[in-house]
Amino acid sequence: MKYKNTIHLITDGTIKYDGGSFFGQIPKIRWENYIKADRLNRVNVGLNCLVVKTENGNVLIDTGAGTKDRAVMKEKYGVSRSKLLSGLKEVGLSAQDIDFVLLTQLQSDHSGGCSKIDRSGQPIPVFPKAKYIVQESAWEYAANPGIRSKAYYNSRDFNCLKDFGQLVFVSGSEEILPGITVRKTDGYCTGHQIIQIDSGGEKIVLTGDIIPTSLHIDPTCISAYDQSPEDTFQEKTDLMRRAIKEGFLLIFSHANNQKAGYLEERNGSVLLKPVNL
Repeated sequence: MKYKNTIHLITDGTIKYDGGSFFGQIPKIRWENYIKADRLNRVNVGLNCLVVKTENGNVLIDTGAGTKDRAVMKEKYGVSRSKLLSGLKEVGLSAQDIDFVLLTQLQSDHSGGCSKIDRSGQPIPVFPKAKYIVQESAWEYAANPGIRSKAYYNSRDFNCLKDFGQLVFVSGSEEILPGITVRKTDGYCTGHQIIQIDSGGEKIVLTGDIIPTSLHIDPTCISAYDQSPEDTFQEKTDLMRRAIKEGFLLIFSHANNQKAGYLEERNGSVLLKPVNL
């Protein structure tokens, strides 16, 4: 079936991560040909989000880092000015027009834009009419993250979603709207999910942190931030196999260039055929 889902790639700006950590065991001599590090060895990566306009409402996938703690995040991670709402405006939408927010995970670089601070100093949802959809296991883990991961979560990003009755849990793979499916892909973090969109007969996948950039299509390129590298490897290779077989258009959550493309297998190697969105 062909679904009338229209996608728009927008961004909340950029953020900087340590290059060695971000690219894992891949040596710098390889990844610096793709992206240059600053004097602190940090690489500037994207905070990419997707808007999907459907017959059943407007969907936003991921929200970037948001505006609440931007000054702190700028000092710590070199995060840029938030561009999420201006990106929505460019595709003819406002925060009030968003009906569903799908979150690949609850770490701050993906969920920070879910909430903002009101005049009383309290966090409130940015998208007042939206249902925010997340894996239940992601929520449970975010409430009590492990020692290696706790610095990447901020309860002010997402607790208010439950307080305002806007939070919806899913468990595993589930079709959220016609042609829009979440698929649980543990590995990077507990409850991580990728999003598949069927649009006019084409299958599009936002890869989250399973394949954060096009360089990460190397199955061994797994960041030091991943909770379970073996699970990430399995989820990544499964996704890549399906992408080649079924012709998925992959959109990379943290790419600054080569943000999307198709995978092709040639002479035993997997190559990316880039697409501009």
